[in-house]
Amino acid sequence: MRTTQIFYASTLYGATTLAAALDSGCFGPADRRLLLVGNNAAVPETTPALDAMPGFERLRGRFDEVLSWNEAISPLHPAGWTPRADDVPLLERHLRLLWGLGDDRIELALESVQVAPALTIARLFPEAALDVYADGLMSYGPTRNKIDPLVGDRVRRLLHLDLVPGLAPLLLGEFGPTAEVVETEAFTKVVAELADSAGPAAGEEGPALLLGQYLAALSLLTPAEEEELHVRMVRGAIARGHRRLVFKPHPTAPDAWTRRLAREAEALGAELTVLDRPVLAEVVYREQRPALVVGCFSTALMTAHAFYGIPVARVGTRTLLERLTPFQNSNRVPATLVDVLVPDLEESGAPASLPDEEALKGLVAAVGFAMQPRIRPDLRGAAVAHLSGPLAERTRHCFKRRRLTVLGLPGGLPVPRHPRVRRLARRALKLKRALAK
Repeated sequence: MRTTQIFYASTLYGATTLAAALDSGCFGPADRRLLLVGNNAAVPETTPALDAMPGFERLRGRFDEVLSWNEAISPLHPAGWTPRADDVPLLERHLRLLWGLGDDRIELALESVQVAPALTIARLFPEAALDVYADGLMSYGPTRNKIDPLVGDRVRRLLHLDLVPGLAPLLLGEFGPTAEVVETEAFTKVVAELADSAGPAAGEEGPALLLGQYLAALSLLTPAEEEELHVRMVRGAIARGHRRLVFKPHPTAPDAWTRRLAREAEALGAELTVLDRPVLAEVVYREQRPALVVGCFSTALMTAHAFYGIPVARVGTRTLLERLTPFQNSNRVPATLVDVLVPDLEESGAPASLPDEEALKGLVAAVGFAMQPRIRPDLRGAAVAHLSGPLAERTRHCFKRRRLTVLGLPGGLPVPRHPRVRRLARRALKLKRALAK
């Protein structure tokens, strides 16, 4: 029986990770390797798909064919469509005919399997072996949704980049897959393929690179607050002595923001260039070798530090931790990691919050349990140990007191034990909420 491996990717970062995994031997032999490309933009028709982005052609040779998930399910949107259980056998047969799979044994490699479209693809091939590759820093957090065991129990491996050396991902840990690191050298080699140059001349100092994320689109900040966040990046980088700045905006961010940044830099005696090419931040590291990378909580901060040895700094991460709602927001662990591992741009020489690897593991386990206590009840002991330990005060800002109270964790408010008192407290809380509306 023939074996066909299907790799699903929606971003160039994901495709680069897959290419590195293939180059480092993470996948066994197969008769065919197909790359299934998805475009999850709100309006896919107005946004270039992965296979239309600069540099993709240099990755294409690793696959026998490139397919489009959007075309396969058109006119439905990839992020909004899930099949009815009764329709799965018919739809699987349709896809096998459409993609020429016949009776092949299918192996799937998917991203973000807790949500559509990856979850949808996993359901449409119920007999397929399943590997998941991690989406940046989010892999260190718990699974955001409870996954059907018919999908979760099929996950054999979680492939991830070693963004935080020594730290194991929590993602899908409730199903016990093997966590396997994709070789850093393989990843940087693939990035080198995507780059147009090998970097500036020896001895020439690179610019300070400022990373925009467009957090306003996620309702985490207002547009005005995010614009001010970028201005703080400019001021902070210049205060550290950098006179050449490069701003890498999010592709959907307003152009007006970049114009204000250029004016601010000029007023402070520096020059700011806007990078308008849709390339990976890691490609910019290769091409320009920045002297400093500044961001809020981007995964690219960790690749800069861990993979390229570039100094990094954060801005606004503490504010973002306070704003994230609900508490189980999947950005919480990435923001927490950047907050405790990356120095603050505006506090020169600010040390990391945690002294060692074990302390970091304890913090991530505690945040993971507080986020998803029903999915990861096994982390409660680690959460109690951290929150009652010597580092609890230094990391208290990573938690909400109300969340700790609800879960009965150290650091929460004392809860009356008598049932009648507790009922009265709940009624008072409901009344307070009603009056606030």
